[in-house]
Amino acid sequence: MERKRVEIMDTTLRDGEQTSGVSFSSKEKLTIAQLLLEELKVDRIEVASTRVSEGEFRAVKRITDWALENNCIEKVEVLSFVDKGLSINWMVESGAKVQNLLTKGSLNHLTHQLKKTPEEHFKGIEEVIKLGQKNGIKTNVYLEDWSNGMRNSQEYVFQFLDFLSDQPVERILLPDTLGVLSPSETYKYIDQIKKKYPDLHLDFHAHNDYDLGVANVLEAIKAGADGIHLTLNGMGERAGNAPLASVVAVINDFLPEIEIKVNEKSLYSVSKLVETFSGFRIPVNKPVLGENVFTQTAGIHADGDTKNNLYFNDLLPERFGRKRQYALGKTSGKANIQKNLQELGLQLSDEDVYKVTQRIIELGDKKEVVTQDDLPYIISDVLRSKAYEENIKVNSYVLTHSKGLRPSTTISVSIEEETIEEHAQGDGQFDAFINALRKVYNQKGMELPKLTDYVVRIPPGSASDALCETVITWKKGDKIFKTRGLDSDQTVSAIVATQKMLNVI
Repeated sequence: MERKRVEIMDTTLRDGEQTSGVSFSSKEKLTIAQLLLEELKVDRIEVASTRVSEGEFRAVKRITDWALENNCIEKVEVLSFVDKGLSINWMVESGAKVQNLLTKGSLNHLTHQLKKTPEEHFKGIEEVIKLGQKNGIKTNVYLEDWSNGMRNSQEYVFQFLDFLSDQPVERILLPDTLGVLSPSETYKYIDQIKKKYPDLHLDFHAHNDYDLGVANVLEAIKAGADGIHLTLNGMGERAGNAPLASVVAVINDFLPEIEIKVNEKSLYSVSKLVETFSGFRIPVNKPVLGENVFTQTAGIHADGDTKNNLYFNDLLPERFGRKRQYALGKTSGKANIQKNLQELGLQLSDEDVYKVTQRIIELGDKKEVVTQDDLPYIISDVLRSKAYEENIKVNSYVLTHSKGLRPSTTISVSIEEETIEEHAQGDGQFDAFINALRKVYNQKGMELPKLTDYVVRIPPGSASDALCETVITWKKGDKIFKTRGLDSDQTVSAIVATQKMLNVI
Protein backbone atom coordinates (compact mmCIF):
# COMPACT_ATOMS: atom_id res chain seq x y z
CA MET A 1 0.00 0.00 0.00
CA GLU A 2 1.35 3.43 -0.96
CA ARG A 3 1.60 5.72 2.05
CA LYS A 4 0.17 9.24 1.92
CA ARG A 5 2.63 12.05 2.63
CA VAL A 6 1.37 14.56 5.19
CA GLU A 7 3.22 17.87 5.56
CA ILE A 8 4.33 19.05 8.99
CA MET A 9 4.32 22.81 9.35
CA ASP A 10 5.90 24.06 12.58
CA THR A 11 4.68 27.43 13.82
CA THR A 12 6.76 27.72 17.02
CA LEU A 13 8.34 30.95 15.78
CA ARG A 14 4.99 32.59 15.00
CA ASP A 15 2.07 31.09 16.93
CA GLY A 16 4.35 29.52 19.56
CA GLU A 17 5.96 32.88 20.30
CA GLN A 18 2.50 34.13 21.26
CA THR A 19 2.91 32.14 24.47
CA SER A 20 2.53 34.62 27.33
CA GLY A 21 5.91 36.04 28.37
CA VAL A 22 7.89 34.50 25.47
CA SER A 23 9.99 36.53 23.03
CA PHE A 24 12.83 35.05 20.98
CA SER A 25 15.81 37.13 19.89
CA SER A 26 16.62 37.25 16.17
CA LYS A 27 19.61 34.94 16.71
CA GLU A 28 17.46 32.48 18.65
CA LYS A 29 14.85 32.56 15.87
CA LEU A 30 17.48 31.75 13.26
CA THR A 31 18.87 28.89 15.36
CA ILE A 32 15.39 27.40 15.90
CA ALA A 33 14.54 27.76 12.19
CA GLN A 34 17.75 25.96 11.22
CA LEU A 35 17.13 23.15 13.72
CA LEU A 36 13.53 22.71 12.57
CA LEU A 37 14.43 22.41 8.89
CA GLU A 38 17.84 20.71 9.04
CA GLU A 39 17.76 18.66 12.25
CA LEU A 40 14.09 17.82 12.74
CA LYS A 41 13.35 17.95 8.99
CA VAL A 42 9.86 19.44 9.21
CA ASP A 43 8.41 20.37 5.81
CA ARG A 44 7.68 24.05 6.45
CA ILE A 45 8.03 26.69 9.16
CA GLU A 46 5.95 29.76 9.95
CA VAL A 47 8.37 32.30 11.35
CA ALA A 48 6.57 35.60 12.04
CA SER A 49 3.71 37.99 11.38
CA THR A 50 4.27 40.93 9.03
CA ARG A 51 4.47 44.50 10.30
CA VAL A 52 4.95 43.56 13.96
CA SER A 53 8.23 45.29 14.82
CA GLU A 54 11.65 46.21 13.52
CA GLY A 55 13.12 43.35 15.54
CA GLU A 56 10.73 40.89 13.90
CA PHE A 57 11.71 42.20 10.47
CA ARG A 58 15.43 41.70 11.22
CA ALA A 59 14.75 38.15 12.48
CA VAL A 60 12.85 37.23 9.31
CA LYS A 61 15.59 38.79 7.13
CA ARG A 62 18.21 36.63 8.89
CA ILE A 63 16.11 33.50 8.29
CA THR A 64 15.33 34.28 4.64
CA ASP A 65 18.97 35.10 3.88
CA TRP A 66 20.00 31.74 5.32
CA ALA A 67 17.12 29.92 3.57
CA LEU A 68 18.05 31.41 0.20
CA GLU A 69 21.63 30.22 0.58
CA ASN A 70 20.38 26.73 1.49
CA ASN A 71 17.67 26.39 -1.17
CA CYS A 72 14.75 26.21 1.26
CA ILE A 73 13.20 29.68 0.96
CA GLU A 74 9.81 28.23 -0.04
CA LYS A 75 9.71 26.34 3.27
CA VAL A 76 9.67 29.66 5.17
CA GLU A 77 6.21 31.21 5.65
CA VAL A 78 4.97 34.48 7.14
CA LEU A 79 1.52 35.41 8.45
CA SER A 80 0.14 38.30 6.39
CA PHE A 81 -3.02 40.42 6.34
CA VAL A 82 -5.62 41.80 3.93
CA ASP A 83 -4.17 45.32 4.16
CA LYS A 84 -4.01 46.71 0.61
CA GLY A 85 -0.44 45.56 0.02
CA LEU A 86 1.31 46.67 3.23
CA SER A 87 2.09 43.06 4.17
CA ILE A 88 3.30 42.29 0.64
CA ASN A 89 5.70 45.26 0.75
CA TRP A 90 7.01 44.07 4.13
CA MET A 91 7.56 40.57 2.73
CA VAL A 92 9.36 41.85 -0.37
CA GLU A 93 11.78 43.82 1.83
CA SER A 94 12.30 40.89 4.22
CA GLY A 95 12.91 38.40 1.42
CA ALA A 96 10.00 36.08 2.33
CA LYS A 97 8.36 34.20 -0.55
CA VAL A 98 5.29 32.51 1.00
CA GLN A 99 2.44 34.33 2.73
CA ASN A 100 -0.12 32.71 5.01
CA LEU A 101 -2.92 35.22 4.46
CA LEU A 102 -5.19 35.70 7.49
CA THR A 103 -8.86 35.90 6.50
CA LYS A 104 -12.19 35.39 8.26
CA GLY A 105 -13.43 31.79 8.38
CA SER A 106 -16.68 32.49 10.23
CA LEU A 107 -19.54 34.86 9.45
CA ASN A 108 -19.47 35.94 13.10
CA HIS A 109 -15.89 37.24 12.81
CA LEU A 110 -16.52 38.80 9.42
CA THR A 111 -19.67 40.63 10.52
CA HIS A 112 -18.56 41.86 13.94
CA GLN A 113 -14.82 42.39 13.50
CA LEU A 114 -14.48 43.50 9.87
CA LYS A 115 -18.06 44.70 9.43
CA LYS A 116 -17.95 43.60 5.78
CA THR A 117 -20.03 41.47 3.47
CA PRO A 118 -18.53 38.21 2.13
CA GLU A 119 -18.22 39.77 -1.32
CA GLU A 120 -16.27 42.76 0.00
CA HIS A 121 -13.97 40.44 1.94
CA PHE A 122 -13.34 38.16 -1.04
CA LYS A 123 -12.52 41.15 -3.25
CA GLY A 124 -9.84 42.34 -0.83
CA ILE A 125 -8.38 38.83 -0.62
CA GLU A 126 -8.24 38.52 -4.41
CA GLU A 127 -6.31 41.80 -4.65
CA VAL A 128 -3.70 40.62 -2.10
CA ILE A 129 -3.26 37.26 -3.87
CA LYS A 130 -2.73 39.04 -7.22
CA LEU A 131 -0.28 41.49 -5.68
CA GLY A 132 1.60 38.57 -4.14
CA GLN A 133 1.79 36.85 -7.52
CA LYS A 134 3.14 40.03 -9.13
CA ASN A 135 5.94 40.09 -6.51
CA GLY A 136 6.81 36.39 -6.73
CA ILE A 137 5.03 35.53 -3.46
CA LYS A 138 2.96 32.34 -3.14
CA THR A 139 -0.20 32.35 -1.06
CA ASN A 140 -1.70 30.03 1.52
CA VAL A 141 -4.97 31.21 3.11
CA TYR A 142 -5.93 30.95 6.81
CA LEU A 143 -9.68 30.79 7.55
CA GLU A 144 -9.58 32.26 11.04
CA ASP A 145 -12.25 30.85 13.40
CA TRP A 146 -13.02 28.18 10.78
CA SER A 147 -14.18 25.70 13.45
CA ASN A 148 -16.93 28.03 14.67
CA GLY A 149 -17.67 28.86 11.04
CA MET A 150 -18.40 25.17 10.37
CA ARG A 151 -20.58 24.98 13.47
CA ASN A 152 -22.59 28.14 12.95
CA SER A 153 -22.22 29.44 9.37
CA GLN A 154 -21.39 26.55 7.03
CA GLU A 155 -23.06 28.21 4.08
CA TYR A 156 -20.55 31.07 4.38
CA VAL A 157 -17.57 28.69 4.73
CA PHE A 158 -18.51 26.81 1.56
CA GLN A 159 -19.17 30.09 -0.28
CA PHE A 160 -15.63 31.12 0.73
CA LEU A 161 -14.13 27.79 -0.36
CA ASP A 162 -15.94 28.06 -3.71
CA PHE A 163 -14.23 31.41 -4.18
CA LEU A 164 -10.79 30.14 -3.09
CA SER A 165 -10.97 27.04 -5.30
CA ASP A 166 -10.78 29.40 -8.31
CA GLN A 167 -7.84 31.39 -6.90
CA PRO A 168 -4.12 30.64 -7.38
CA VAL A 169 -3.56 29.52 -3.79
CA GLU A 170 -1.25 26.73 -2.64
CA ARG A 171 -2.99 25.61 0.56
CA ILE A 172 -6.13 26.25 2.59
CA LEU A 173 -5.29 26.48 6.31
CA LEU A 174 -8.16 25.45 8.62
CA PRO A 175 -7.58 26.59 12.22
CA ASP A 176 -9.50 25.58 15.31
CA THR A 177 -8.66 29.09 16.50
CA LEU A 178 -10.28 28.84 19.92
CA GLY A 179 -9.58 25.13 20.50
CA VAL A 180 -13.28 24.24 20.68
CA LEU A 181 -13.54 21.17 18.44
CA SER A 182 -14.10 17.61 19.59
CA PRO A 183 -12.36 14.80 17.66
CA SER A 184 -15.64 13.69 16.05
CA GLU A 185 -16.39 17.23 14.82
CA THR A 186 -12.85 17.61 13.47
CA TYR A 187 -13.25 14.44 11.41
CA LYS A 188 -16.73 15.37 10.21
CA TYR A 189 -15.88 18.91 9.09
CA ILE A 190 -12.65 18.05 7.27
CA ASP A 191 -14.25 15.01 5.69
CA GLN A 192 -17.08 17.23 4.38
CA ILE A 193 -14.65 19.70 2.82
CA LYS A 194 -12.31 17.07 1.41
CA LYS A 195 -15.17 15.26 -0.30
CA LYS A 196 -16.49 18.45 -1.84
CA TYR A 197 -13.06 19.85 -2.81
CA PRO A 198 -10.79 16.81 -3.32
CA ASP A 199 -8.13 18.84 -5.14
CA LEU A 200 -7.65 21.46 -2.42
CA HIS A 201 -4.63 21.04 -0.15
CA LEU A 202 -6.03 21.28 3.40
CA ASP A 203 -3.92 22.05 6.47
CA PHE A 204 -5.37 21.63 9.98
CA HIS A 205 -4.24 23.92 12.80
CA ALA A 206 -5.21 22.68 16.29
CA HIS A 207 -5.27 24.49 19.63
CA ASN A 208 -5.28 22.67 22.94
CA ASP A 209 -7.83 24.43 25.14
CA TYR A 210 -9.61 21.16 26.04
CA ASP A 211 -6.39 19.10 25.87
CA LEU A 212 -7.75 17.60 22.63
CA GLY A 213 -5.13 19.02 20.26
CA VAL A 214 -3.38 15.71 19.55
CA ALA A 215 -6.66 13.78 19.25
CA ASN A 216 -8.05 16.38 16.84
CA VAL A 217 -4.91 16.22 14.68
CA LEU A 218 -5.24 12.43 14.53
CA GLU A 219 -8.85 12.70 13.33
CA ALA A 220 -8.01 15.46 10.86
CA ILE A 221 -5.42 13.24 9.17
CA LYS A 222 -7.84 10.30 9.10
CA ALA A 223 -10.38 12.59 7.41
CA GLY A 224 -7.91 13.51 4.68
CA ALA A 225 -5.95 16.57 5.88
CA ASP A 226 -2.83 17.07 3.78
CA GLY A 227 -0.87 19.06 6.35
CA ILE A 228 -0.88 19.82 10.08
CA HIS A 229 0.41 22.76 12.13
CA LEU A 230 2.32 22.05 15.34
CA THR A 231 4.66 23.75 17.82
CA LEU A 232 7.64 22.61 19.85
CA ASN A 233 6.62 21.83 23.45
CA GLY A 234 3.01 22.71 22.60
CA MET A 235 3.78 26.44 22.85
CA GLY A 236 1.10 28.93 21.86
CA GLU A 237 -1.63 31.19 23.18
CA ARG A 238 -3.75 30.14 26.14
CA ALA A 239 -3.34 26.34 26.50
CA GLY A 240 -1.05 26.27 23.46
CA ASN A 241 -1.05 24.41 20.14
CA ALA A 242 -0.86 20.71 19.33
CA PRO A 243 2.66 19.61 20.39
CA LEU A 244 5.08 18.42 17.71
CA ALA A 245 6.66 15.54 19.68
CA SER A 246 3.37 13.93 20.74
CA VAL A 247 1.80 14.21 17.29
CA VAL A 248 4.86 12.74 15.56
CA ALA A 249 4.81 9.75 17.93
CA VAL A 250 1.06 9.25 17.44
CA ILE A 251 1.30 9.36 13.63
CA ASN A 252 4.25 6.96 13.54
CA ASP A 253 2.58 4.48 15.89
CA PHE A 254 -1.11 4.67 14.98
CA LEU A 255 -1.23 5.71 11.31
CA PRO A 256 0.97 3.30 9.34
CA GLU A 257 -0.64 4.50 6.12
CA ILE A 258 0.76 8.02 6.70
CA GLU A 259 4.32 9.11 5.94
CA ILE A 260 6.03 12.04 7.66
CA LYS A 261 9.67 13.09 7.52
CA VAL A 262 10.31 14.36 11.08
CA ASN A 263 13.44 13.00 12.75
CA GLU A 264 12.23 11.57 16.07
CA LYS A 265 15.76 11.15 17.45
CA SER A 266 16.29 14.92 17.67
CA LEU A 267 12.92 15.88 19.18
CA TYR A 268 14.13 15.88 22.78
CA SER A 269 17.38 17.80 22.27
CA VAL A 270 15.75 20.51 20.12
CA SER A 271 12.80 20.80 22.53
CA LYS A 272 15.17 21.26 25.48
CA LEU A 273 17.02 24.03 23.64
CA VAL A 274 13.73 25.81 22.91
CA GLU A 275 12.81 25.39 26.59
CA THR A 276 16.01 27.27 27.46
CA PHE A 277 15.46 30.02 24.87
CA SER A 278 11.82 30.56 25.81
CA GLY A 279 11.83 30.01 29.58
CA PHE A 280 8.64 28.01 28.92
CA ARG A 281 9.22 24.87 30.99
CA ILE A 282 8.35 21.39 29.79
CA PRO A 283 6.13 19.72 32.45
CA VAL A 284 7.86 16.67 33.95
CA ASN A 285 4.93 14.45 32.90
CA LYS A 286 4.60 15.77 29.33
CA PRO A 287 4.51 12.79 26.94
CA VAL A 288 7.75 12.04 25.05
CA LEU A 289 9.61 15.09 26.44
CA GLY A 290 8.94 15.24 30.22
CA GLU A 291 11.73 14.31 32.62
CA ASN A 292 9.58 11.63 34.29
CA VAL A 293 8.00 9.89 31.30
CA PHE A 294 10.70 7.24 30.87
CA THR A 295 11.28 6.71 34.60
CA GLN A 296 9.92 3.62 36.35
CA THR A 297 9.29 4.31 40.04
CA ALA A 298 7.52 1.22 41.36
CA GLY A 299 9.74 -1.75 42.10
CA ILE A 300 7.27 -4.16 40.46
CA HIS A 301 7.72 -2.30 37.14
CA ALA A 302 11.50 -2.60 37.28
CA ASP A 303 11.10 -6.30 38.07
CA GLY A 304 8.76 -6.72 35.10
CA ASP A 305 11.22 -4.98 32.79
CA THR A 306 13.84 -7.61 33.60
CA LYS A 307 11.30 -10.35 32.78
CA ASN A 308 10.63 -9.91 29.06
CA ASN A 309 10.07 -6.11 29.22
CA LEU A 310 6.58 -6.49 30.69
CA TYR A 311 6.18 -2.75 31.33
CA PHE A 312 7.51 -1.44 27.98
CA ASN A 313 5.25 0.11 25.32
CA ASP A 314 6.08 1.29 21.81
CA LEU A 315 7.26 4.66 23.13
CA LEU A 316 10.81 3.45 23.64
CA PRO A 317 13.02 6.28 24.95
CA GLU A 318 15.81 5.46 22.48
CA ARG A 319 13.52 6.59 19.65
CA PHE A 320 13.79 10.13 21.01
CA GLY A 321 17.45 10.12 21.99
CA ARG A 322 16.66 9.29 25.62
CA LYS A 323 17.03 6.28 27.93
CA ARG A 324 14.90 4.55 30.55
CA GLN A 325 15.63 5.28 34.20
CA TYR A 326 14.66 3.58 37.43
CA ALA A 327 13.81 5.89 40.29
CA LEU A 328 15.22 5.31 43.75
CA GLY A 329 12.93 6.19 46.63
CA LYS A 330 10.49 4.86 49.16
CA THR A 331 8.59 2.81 46.54
CA SER A 332 11.81 1.25 45.22
CA GLY A 333 12.20 -2.48 45.28
CA LYS A 334 15.28 -4.63 44.88
CA ALA A 335 14.79 -4.64 41.09
CA ASN A 336 15.11 -0.82 40.92
CA ILE A 337 18.37 -1.01 42.88
CA GLN A 338 19.71 -3.80 40.66
CA LYS A 339 18.92 -1.80 37.49
CA ASN A 340 20.83 1.21 38.81
CA LEU A 341 23.73 -0.96 39.99
CA GLN A 342 23.97 -2.43 36.48
CA GLU A 343 24.12 1.10 35.04
CA LEU A 344 27.02 1.89 37.38
CA GLY A 345 28.76 -1.43 36.73
CA LEU A 346 28.47 -2.49 40.40
CA GLN A 347 27.69 -5.88 41.91
CA LEU A 348 26.54 -6.50 45.48
CA SER A 349 25.53 -9.61 47.39
CA ASP A 350 21.81 -10.18 48.02
CA GLU A 351 22.36 -9.29 51.68
CA ASP A 352 24.01 -5.98 50.80
CA VAL A 353 21.38 -5.16 48.17
CA TYR A 354 18.75 -5.69 50.88
CA LYS A 355 20.60 -3.30 53.24
CA VAL A 356 20.96 -0.67 50.53
CA THR A 357 17.27 -1.03 49.60
CA GLN A 358 16.20 -0.48 53.21
CA ARG A 359 18.42 2.59 53.49
CA ILE A 360 16.98 4.06 50.27
CA ILE A 361 13.43 3.47 51.49
CA GLU A 362 14.33 5.20 54.77
CA LEU A 363 15.86 8.16 52.90
CA GLY A 364 12.93 8.23 50.48
CA ASP A 365 10.61 9.06 53.39
CA LYS A 366 12.64 12.25 53.87
CA LYS A 367 13.38 13.06 50.23
CA GLU A 368 11.16 12.43 47.23
CA VAL A 369 13.73 10.81 44.95
CA VAL A 370 17.22 9.46 45.54
CA THR A 371 19.28 9.82 42.35
CA GLN A 372 21.66 7.34 40.77
CA ASP A 373 24.44 9.79 41.65
CA ASP A 374 23.58 9.28 45.33
CA LEU A 375 23.88 5.50 45.10
CA PRO A 376 27.67 5.04 45.58
CA TYR A 377 27.48 7.24 48.69
CA ILE A 378 24.63 5.19 50.11
CA ILE A 379 26.41 1.90 49.38
CA SER A 380 29.57 3.13 51.05
CA ASP A 381 27.62 4.37 54.06
CA VAL A 382 25.68 1.11 54.49
CA LEU A 383 28.64 -1.23 54.02
CA ARG A 384 30.81 0.68 56.48
CA SER A 385 28.12 1.25 59.10
CA LYS A 386 28.40 -2.23 60.61
CA ALA A 387 32.18 -2.17 60.99
CA TYR A 388 31.87 -1.27 64.67
CA GLU A 389 29.59 -2.06 67.62
CA GLU A 390 27.19 0.71 68.64
CA ASN A 391 27.68 1.13 72.39
CA ILE A 392 27.11 4.89 72.29
CA LYS A 393 23.99 6.33 70.70
CA VAL A 394 22.66 9.84 70.13
CA ASN A 395 19.03 9.23 71.06
CA SER A 396 17.58 12.63 70.20
CA TYR A 397 18.50 16.24 69.74
CA VAL A 398 16.88 19.65 69.31
CA LEU A 399 18.72 22.15 67.10
CA THR A 400 17.68 25.83 67.21
CA HIS A 401 18.83 28.75 65.11
CA SER A 402 17.09 32.10 65.68
CA LYS A 403 17.90 35.62 64.50
CA GLY A 404 19.73 37.57 67.19
CA LEU A 405 20.39 34.48 69.36
CA ARG A 406 23.30 32.05 69.38
CA PRO A 407 22.46 28.59 67.99
CA SER A 408 21.75 26.05 70.72
CA THR A 409 21.33 22.29 71.06
CA THR A 410 19.76 19.95 73.59
CA ILE A 411 20.85 16.33 73.26
CA SER A 412 20.16 12.94 74.82
CA VAL A 413 23.02 10.41 74.63
CA SER A 414 23.15 6.78 75.80
CA ILE A 415 26.57 5.51 76.93
CA GLU A 416 26.37 1.78 77.68
CA GLU A 417 23.15 1.65 79.78
CA GLU A 418 23.14 5.28 81.01
CA THR A 419 21.23 8.14 79.34
CA ILE A 420 22.50 11.71 79.80
CA GLU A 421 20.95 14.98 78.63
CA GLU A 422 22.81 18.27 78.13
CA HIS A 423 22.28 21.71 76.59
CA ALA A 424 24.83 24.08 75.05
CA GLN A 425 25.26 27.03 72.69
CA GLY A 426 27.77 27.46 69.89
CA ASP A 427 28.77 29.45 66.81
CA GLY A 428 26.62 27.18 64.65
CA GLN A 429 24.21 24.29 65.15
CA PHE A 430 26.88 21.63 64.82
CA ASP A 431 29.27 23.58 67.09
CA ALA A 432 26.48 23.76 69.70
CA PHE A 433 25.95 20.00 69.31
CA ILE A 434 29.67 19.29 69.91
CA ASN A 435 29.69 21.61 72.97
CA ALA A 436 26.68 19.76 74.44
CA LEU A 437 28.35 16.40 73.68
CA ARG A 438 31.55 17.58 75.37
CA LYS A 439 29.52 18.31 78.54
CA VAL A 440 28.13 14.74 78.44
CA TYR A 441 31.65 13.30 78.14
CA ASN A 442 32.96 15.57 80.91
CA GLN A 443 30.30 14.11 83.23
CA LYS A 444 31.70 10.66 82.50
CA GLY A 445 35.32 11.81 82.90
CA MET A 446 35.93 11.15 79.20
CA GLU A 447 37.52 13.34 76.55
CA LEU A 448 36.40 13.87 72.96
CA PRO A 449 38.94 13.74 70.14
CA LYS A 450 39.82 16.99 68.38
CA LEU A 451 38.02 17.85 65.15
CA THR A 452 40.69 18.77 62.57
CA ASP A 453 38.79 18.84 59.26
CA TYR A 454 35.16 19.00 58.15
CA VAL A 455 34.16 18.45 54.51
CA VAL A 456 30.63 18.59 53.11
CA ARG A 457 29.74 17.48 49.59
CA ILE A 458 26.76 16.43 47.52
CA PRO A 459 26.81 13.80 44.76
CA PRO A 460 27.67 15.23 41.30
CA GLY A 461 24.63 16.45 39.39
CA SER A 462 22.42 16.62 42.48
CA ALA A 463 20.30 19.62 43.39
CA SER A 464 19.67 21.54 46.61
CA ASP A 465 17.62 18.66 48.03
CA ALA A 466 20.44 16.17 47.38
CA LEU A 467 21.84 13.72 49.86
CA CYS A 468 24.62 15.35 51.82
CA GLU A 469 27.83 13.55 52.74
CA THR A 470 29.89 14.93 55.63
CA VAL A 471 33.40 13.62 56.21
CA ILE A 472 35.01 14.64 59.52
CA THR A 473 38.66 14.13 60.39
CA TRP A 474 39.42 13.55 64.09
CA LYS A 475 42.65 13.44 66.08
CA LYS A 476 43.01 11.49 69.35
CA GLY A 477 46.54 11.42 70.69
CA ASP A 478 48.75 10.43 67.79
CA LYS A 479 45.93 8.75 65.87
CA ILE A 480 44.09 10.52 63.01
CA PHE A 481 40.93 8.93 61.57
CA LYS A 482 37.86 9.89 59.55
CA THR A 483 34.17 9.17 59.87
CA ARG A 484 31.40 10.00 57.45
CA GLY A 485 27.66 10.59 57.65
CA LEU A 486 24.95 10.66 55.02
CA ASP A 487 21.58 12.41 55.22
CA SER A 488 19.43 14.86 53.28
CA ASP A 489 20.18 17.45 56.02
CA GLN A 490 23.73 18.79 56.34
CA THR A 491 23.80 19.10 60.15
CA VAL A 492 22.20 15.68 60.62
CA SER A 493 24.82 14.08 58.33
CA ALA A 494 27.54 15.64 60.54
CA ILE A 495 25.82 14.24 63.66
CA VAL A 496 25.72 10.77 62.03
CA ALA A 497 29.47 11.04 61.36
CA THR A 498 30.04 12.11 64.98
CA GLN A 499 28.08 9.16 66.39
CA LYS A 500 30.27 6.82 64.33
CA MET A 501 33.35 8.52 65.81
CA LEU A 502 32.04 7.99 69.36
CA ASN A 503 31.78 4.24 68.75
CA VAL A 504 35.07 3.96 66.88
CA ILE A 505 37.04 5.46 69.80
